[in-house]
Amino acid sequence: MSDLTADYEKAGFGGRLVFGAAPAYLVVDVVRAYTDPASPLYAGVEAALASNIRMIAACRAQDVPVIFTRVLYQAGGADGGVFYRKVPALSAYLEGSPLGDFCEGIVPTADEVIVTKQYASAFFGTSLAATLRAIGVDTVLMGGFSTSGCVRASALDALQNGFVPFVVADACGDRDPRPHDASLFDLQAKYAEVVSEATALSLIA
Repeated sequence: MSDLTADYEKAGFGGRLVFGAAPAYLVVDVVRAYTDPASPLYAGVEAALASNIRMIAACRAQDVPVIFTRVLYQAGGADGGVFYRKVPALSAYLEGSPLGDFCEGIVPTADEVIVTKQYASAFFGTSLAATLRAIGVDTVLMGGFSTSGCVRASALDALQNGFVPFVVADACGDRDPRPHDASLFDLQAKYAEVVSEATALSLIA
């Protein structure tokens, strides 16, 4: 990995982004579909779930806005388009399925925003960017599931919408360490800052 990192740095990747003055924490799809062993999307991400719970508590203590995302499809997945056809496991998110509910320990408060989406990115087809601008956010910390899917897509779109993305590695989970590690490497090289939970906590403190 060190040789790969050196190769990327030599090629001009891996610049550093500065943590802003007005962060928010984006909790990406921390739902039962990834923690229920009976789910087709089960990923064994309990450690990342615990990290998200700690991050949420710390952000609330520091008055850092916390925003949650979830996935929801109409009957038959009609609003899921090509994505729904490509990934049959997304049927776990059909309206009424308990797999789309937030994990135990993830309880948005009445004044916290919940973004409902149908595609990977939390920004695509949603009001998230407008919401963040309206409350003056400049930096988006994020964690959630899965690293190679919705977290990666959301980090890329945060960047493309003008927000500085900080991905909390300990708070991200995937069904296999290979796509998880590759995605974090690629995000750090091109699109985001990837930090540990400890670093993220120090930044918001």
